[in-house]
Amino acid sequence: MTSAPENTEPRPTTAETRAVRTHRSRRRRALIAGATAGTLVLGVGSAVAVSQAHKTVTLDVDGETRTVGTFAGDVDGLLAAEGITVGDRDLVAPAADSPLSSDAEVVVRTGKEVDVAIDGRESTAWVTAADAHEALNLLAQRGEDVALVASRSEDRADLPLQVHDGDQVAVVHDETVDVADGSDELDAVLADVEVEVDEDDTVTLSTAADAGVRADDLPEGTDVPQVAVVVQRVEVEQVTKVKEIDFETKTKKSSQRFEDLDPKVRTKGEPGSRTVVREITTIDGKTVSDEKVTSLVTAEPVTEVLVQGTKERPEPEPEPEPATSSGSSSGSSSGVAASTGSYSGSNREIGQQMAAARGWTGGEWTCLESLWTKESGWSHTAANPSSGAYGIPQSLPGSKMATAGADWQTNPATQIAWGLDYIAGRYGSPCGAWGHSQANNWY
Repeated sequence: MTSAPENTEPRPTTAETRAVRTHRSRRRRALIAGATAGTLVLGVGSAVAVSQAHKTVTLDVDGETRTVGTFAGDVDGLLAAEGITVGDRDLVAPAADSPLSSDAEVVVRTGKEVDVAIDGRESTAWVTAADAHEALNLLAQRGEDVALVASRSEDRADLPLQVHDGDQVAVVHDETVDVADGSDELDAVLADVEVEVDEDDTVTLSTAADAGVRADDLPEGTDVPQVAVVVQRVEVEQVTKVKEIDFETKTKKSSQRFEDLDPKVRTKGEPGSRTVVREITTIDGKTVSDEKVTSLVTAEPVTEVLVQGTKERPEPEPEPEPATSSGSSSGSSSGVAASTGSYSGSNREIGQQMAAARGWTGGEWTCLESLWTKESGWSHTAANPSSGAYGIPQSLPGSKMATAGADWQTNPATQIAWGLDYIAGRYGSPCGAWGHSQANNWY
């Protein structure tokens, strides 16, 4: 601060002498006004005296305005006297080296770095504005769609500016528009309308027009504010899904299995699984991002292995002459003439005798007994109404058994003889036929 000349009176310092100082200022202004022509020829010393005269000026610092009495000769001297340090990004008007006259207005705007979104692209910018409304006006020339982006700290939305000093603002949230006093910091404005935000939500400030605020959205008689605070609810969720992986099938050849048999399942195929985690982001309930986070095979599929026979089946033995029997049911006990001899007893006993004649005893007989018990219960009149299968071996159709004898419908020995030939020709043995029946429910 510049000191007063030696021939001036001491500088007033108390409220009590402020009236005297005002009076002196008026007197000096009258003297200066009365000597207008003379001011053109004033010497340097006279100019210094005028610059150090007491003045009353208006000082506006970031929107806070006050009246200041000062002896400073220029703007820089005023700021120094008031303890205001100006940085490179701050704004001072008039310029710091401008002469200071009484009733002048000095404006100081502190430069503040803000996050902005201009036409959909986010960046940072330095603004010298008192509030968000003024900042939006300054940034409007940079693009058509301009918004200030509040920084986030847990559940707090922060902006280094007041929202709109002295005016109301619209708060757009959760499909609702509220009106609040903008003469405060952003988090206080949100609290005023009881709007809470979490760490994922976004808070931006734009003009009410850009935010789509209309008079219909507001209480009747309420003017549409110039600034809108827009709260968007952001949800980020990870969704896990398990997808099935189909198994492959491979077929192997085997010379130990007859070629006319259906492939045998050696290893049962099992599907695998893949676990996919996706991150889905929604804004106000609408999906804006759906990204795959991980995709891992959590269970490998098991390849199914089939065995296909390549062994040729031998030619069937000549069919035996049909036997005769006076028995008519599985419980009958009478003599039956077969191609290789006579058999007697129940149908099951006749079957055991005829199987033994082929060498099928022990385990082979057990397989045969199980097979035809399952098929017909050893009844030579058993008929399947849906398929047409008939007799002890359940020939399909039953008339096939005519090759063993014309009495195929009534003679159990004839049916058994045909059935044994069929098993020998197709499966080789009763156990081969029984195994196929267990796997496929038919033979």
